[in-house]
Amino acid sequence: MENLPLAQTGAELSIWALFWQAGWVVKLVMLGLLGASVWTWAIIVDKLVAYNRMRAALNRFEQIFWSGQSLEELYRNLSDRKTTGMSAIFVAAMKEWKKSFEKGAKSPLALQTRIDKAMDLALTREMERLEGRLGFLATIGSAAPFIGLFGTVVGIMTSFQAIAGSKSTNLAVVAPGIAEALLATAIGLLAAIPAVIAYNKLSSDAGKIGMRMEGFSDEFSAILSRQIDEKVAQRA
Repeated sequence: MENLPLAQTGAELSIWALFWQAGWVVKLVMLGLLGASVWTWAIIVDKLVAYNRMRAALNRFEQIFWSGQSLEELYRNLSDRKTTGMSAIFVAAMKEWKKSFEKGAKSPLALQTRIDKAMDLALTREMERLEGRLGFLATIGSAAPFIGLFGTVVGIMTSFQAIAGSKSTNLAVVAPGIAEALLATAIGLLAAIPAVIAYNKLSSDAGKIGMRMEGFSDEFSAILSRQIDEKVAQRA
């Protein structure tokens, strides 16, 4: 018979029971943090898949680009497709190259500058796409513990109010509010920890992909610069 109250208390302190017993403020905090956690994992999975696809696309493009295929032929194959990564930078540079020569470009330096700007813009757009929504992970990683702490404070205040109302410091009076507070904190950490880890990893991966694309941009700029010099020499 003495174990019965303990069993009842354990049932009442289950996670589901604690949620329903919590005040509306603590419930809103928990639901907000759970929603943020779900969205965080959705972003993590989406970015992992997207980065793997981007790496595969970069590898395929580099293999084709350095296979000896002519730039004109490669441009014709890619110009009508939706391009990403290095292929988007390549197409942007070739478009500027062809437009300039069709209009009879006279200044090699100006042409090289325009091509470099076109590749820089394409690289910037690709990096914006790669790094999109990473800011949300950083925000959740830094803010979620404090939001959970807010729920903790409210839960503790509820416990003190229960103590004052009952004029008793019995554990059965104090435990529910403290448990609600700890649950809010736990959910805050559940949302924050994966967000911080994922943000650091994904930011590093995006930086590495960006360095590969930037390296290609510099190499392709050098190739086009040599071709510009050859065309100028032929005209002379």
